[in-house]
Amino acid sequence: MSEGILLPEVARGTLLPVADRVARLEAALPQIRAVLEGERDEVAIEATLACLLWETMVQASWCGFYRRVDERTLAVGPYQGTMGCLRIDFSRGVCGACARTREVQIVPDVSRVPDHIACDDRTRSELVVPVVVGGELRAVLDLDSTHLDAFSRAEADLLLQLVGDVFAGASFARAFT
Repeated sequence: MSEGILLPEVARGTLLPVADRVARLEAALPQIRAVLEGERDEVAIEATLACLLWETMVQASWCGFYRRVDERTLAVGPYQGTMGCLRIDFSRGVCGACARTREVQIVPDVSRVPDHIACDDRTRSELVVPVVVGGELRAVLDLDSTHLDAFSRAEADLLLQLVGDVFAGASFARAFT
């Protein structure tokens, strides 16, 4: 599937209505799963997901992964968009909260989060999904948008299921205890 996701073209930065965003993501999921079927390399999965979700979720201004590199630190991984923060401690920001709690973080307005880390000052909303494999946090999937309230619970639930499925058989370079 070298042509990427086969979806109607929508301009980058467009904030579609929630129902249209969910329908677009649902249409892309079988294609994404087909591309990643049988892939075990964590970096290949992260890079491919960042690319294909970037094509699908046009409201995103940043889409990618922060990988867990030690007990309390995330480091930027494959992504699409403007430059990401290089390292994030579990004690800081929305990605850190996701890493600490292993729970999806949906932030409709990042200005209301006292410790939000502004890697890009234009970010107005954020969605972070934990990547937990074998009971261990391995990474977080982070999506930012320049729009307020750009991510829904339905999108979050679909992404949580997707990352659970595509990373289930992945091999990871590090083990954490």
